[in-house]
Amino acid sequence: MATTALFAWCTFFAVVAPRRPRPLATLSFWFGLGLNEVPFVGIYVLVASTALAAAQGDLDSAEAKVTVAVAAVATVGLALSAWRGLRTDQVVVRALEQGLGTGWRVRVRVPLRRRRPWARILLLPAPMRRRDVRRIANISYGDAGRRNLLDVYRRRDAPQNAPVLIYFHGGGYTGGAKNREARPLLYRLAGQGWVCVSANYRLRPQTTFPGHQIDAKKVIAWVREHAPEYGGDPSGLFVAGSSAGSNLAALCALTANDPVFQPGFESADTSVTAAICLYGYYGHYFGDPPTEPPPPLQPQGYIHSGAPPFLVAHGTKDALATVESARNFVDQLCRASDSTVVYAELPGGQHAFDVFHSPRFEAVVDGVEAFAAWVLATAQHTPDPTR
Repeated sequence: MATTALFAWCTFFAVVAPRRPRPLATLSFWFGLGLNEVPFVGIYVLVASTALAAAQGDLDSAEAKVTVAVAAVATVGLALSAWRGLRTDQVVVRALEQGLGTGWRVRVRVPLRRRRPWARILLLPAPMRRRDVRRIANISYGDAGRRNLLDVYRRRDAPQNAPVLIYFHGGGYTGGAKNREARPLLYRLAGQGWVCVSANYRLRPQTTFPGHQIDAKKVIAWVREHAPEYGGDPSGLFVAGSSAGSNLAALCALTANDPVFQPGFESADTSVTAAICLYGYYGHYFGDPPTEPPPPLQPQGYIHSGAPPFLVAHGTKDALATVESARNFVDQLCRASDSTVVYAELPGGQHAFDVFHSPRFEAVVDGVEAFAAWVLATAQHTPDPTR
């Protein structure tokens, strides 16, 4: 009964995922995230618990029969959650076709994954290290102690001239760490020969805006200088992030070489090839008091025609960063930017969908790999106007 009650409670928040009022949305995130991304685990537990009770002859009472009925309803809910996750594959493909064009595969010369790692998704969804990838941890890029440390992920055979991905974690600028989210993405790309960098940055109350952004720019400057030491080629430099980190990544892409965000290293090249935004926050700076005139929205207030290509992925059930704000950001970006914009709206996706090897995030990982390959291939075939 206790097992069924707990899983039914979490299943409700996974399937319904109420986004208002705010306290209920917070409950939706904390209790619903796990089963929303890996519903198979919940189904295993409910089936095993019910089978064990049946084997012990504990299903004869009225209470037990009610418990079995609740477990059955919860299992149906988890199956619905699993179906939503499985649909992500089709959603991502449609988003790529809409953003890149129906013939985008012709330009992509790298082999893309044809099958998802179903054994890992169904049996070992928690992030795990890959034997072929080495993580070089806690490299300093600034003078703020552990908040200015980064990790480098690269394949053990250290291929040269590899594209580079910089990733910034989420946490509302008050928490988070470089080794928590998006690890399936980092290990996947590193296993494909990329050099991936995941960085900490200063948080509130240690700093406020633009301190986080300055740290992010320092990471880009560090990569420009040191990536070749790890086999990376910074001419293909992608920036990515989740939640608040997505806000950072988008601002980095939209404020290349802006001296306001580069005090003391104004001459450093902080331009990027493209940006990847996962369940991002788009709005006024976290905790910003109202002022007159109000500060510019982030990152909407920095959009311009010369923005690099963007891939934005956001869940329809996000309880902490609304899907409506993501749609608004993408709409403004599409109207102003001369570059490609790919937007994948993930059915049933919750905040922090990049924590597990779930069907949803594995489909997003495939989409990121395809988008990046297309951007790199397109850049190689675009003539330089200065020549």
